[in-house]
Amino acid sequence: MSERLDDLAVALFGELFMADQLARNRISKALPKGMELSHFSVLNHLARISDERTPAQLARAFHVTRGAMTNTLSRLEWAGHIHIRPDWDDARQKFVAISPAGRAARDAAVASVVPMIGEVVQALGSEKVRALLPVLRELRLKMEGEG
Repeated sequence: MSERLDDLAVALFGELFMADQLARNRISKALPKGMELSHFSVLNHLARISDERTPAQLARAFHVTRGAMTNTLSRLEWAGHIHIRPDWDDARQKFVAISPAGRAARDAAVASVVPMIGEVVQALGSEKVRALLPVLRELRLKMEGEG
């Protein structure tokens, strides 16, 4: 890579890292008391797919270790936000589903976060955000493919 391309790559990832950190901090502060960003992310994922997933599938989807996902799922189960059941065909495996309480908690979290993220989108402008999304999606897919 040429020096100019290196500088461009460093600038791109520097901006991504800083934007990620700032977004995580702002969203974490906007979430309902006691809810962590990892909890919201898993609840949001389960609500969107409306289906069960294994802990291993969730760990892969979030690019975290099985241990980290198990910790998050334990906390969500303790809070009554998810149900974990055994696989009736393979007792070594479990399935995770969002509970009605989890769906309500997710909806409350979305309601608390949307005003803040809506302000950011409004400040940037809808056209800029629409133009940026395909580029960010392509970057994510490229990086997932290399993982």
